[in-house]
Amino acid sequence: MNLTETTEFASDVIAGLSSHPKQLSSKYFYDDRGSMIFKDIMQMPEYYLTDCELEIFKNQKADIADEINPNGIFFELIELGAGDGFKTIVLLNYLVQQKINFQYIPIDISAKANENLQYALQLSLPNLALDCKTGDYLKLISGLTGASPKIILFLGSNIGNLTENESLSFLKQLRNVLNKGDKLLIGFDLKKDPEIILKAYNDPHGHTTAFNLNLLHRINAELGANFNTDYFYHEETYDHQTGTAKSFLISKKDQSVRFGKTNNIFRFTANEKILMEISQKYDETMINNFAKNSRFTVERNFIDSRSWFIDSLWKVE
Repeated sequence: MNLTETTEFASDVIAGLSSHPKQLSSKYFYDDRGSMIFKDIMQMPEYYLTDCELEIFKNQKADIADEINPNGIFFELIELGAGDGFKTIVLLNYLVQQKINFQYIPIDISAKANENLQYALQLSLPNLALDCKTGDYLKLISGLTGASPKIILFLGSNIGNLTENESLSFLKQLRNVLNKGDKLLIGFDLKKDPEIILKAYNDPHGHTTAFNLNLLHRINAELGANFNTDYFYHEETYDHQTGTAKSFLISKKDQSVRFGKTNNIFRFTANEKILMEISQKYDETMINNFAKNSRFTVERNFIDSRSWFIDSLWKVE
């Protein structure tokens, strides 16, 4: 992490813990260790999102390929938050087998995740045109100034980690760096039985707890803080009417945490919550409104067999 990124991280953490109620940005979950823990989460049987989207890619890959590249010309396939590419490789394999002319550009905040993905793809798909990039999505996309059509993948319902206003702002910014005819394939987790959702985010294996606590470990390592993670526990809530799931870390007692590198002290009362992550669930009306309000047109929805998840294909008109 360079000085600018360290400064931004410190600024965001301090602002979040100074707010009322306290909160931390979930975008900072994905350091190298956090990315590895999230890989464990995706492999849990309770974390249905991975299975749903993988089913869509396995069963509908030909239809997806036809929709994203109807004219058969070269395009750039750009994935935001690619991680280990577990689901995407199904589509990549099909595109390569069909001798479709494209370049895959995965973008991830974790350099380690990109290194692992690049290594895996060079072994399994040696003929794949590949250009891994590490850093901020929008900055890197805006730097891709070539005239080639762009297909953006934003999978796994990562959009659900943003508030409604943040989601709309992000989608508008993304729309502004794309050209007419470019497309976005975006994953949305649908509203469903609250028990299914809570099990996915409050798992019995302890992975979600470790994922949340890892951010406190990261703050300790990078900002010289003295969080004792034994003094916090994880809690998940879900509002079935709004479709909003929230992850919290809750202080077990009155305590103070000092940041050695910034000289900040933050005090926590017993049972005080830190909002760690929002995981929004959607219905088709919400999805259509997001597309319309960010100036995309919905071309087609790809839905799993249980109607739990949608990969929605949008186009810049």
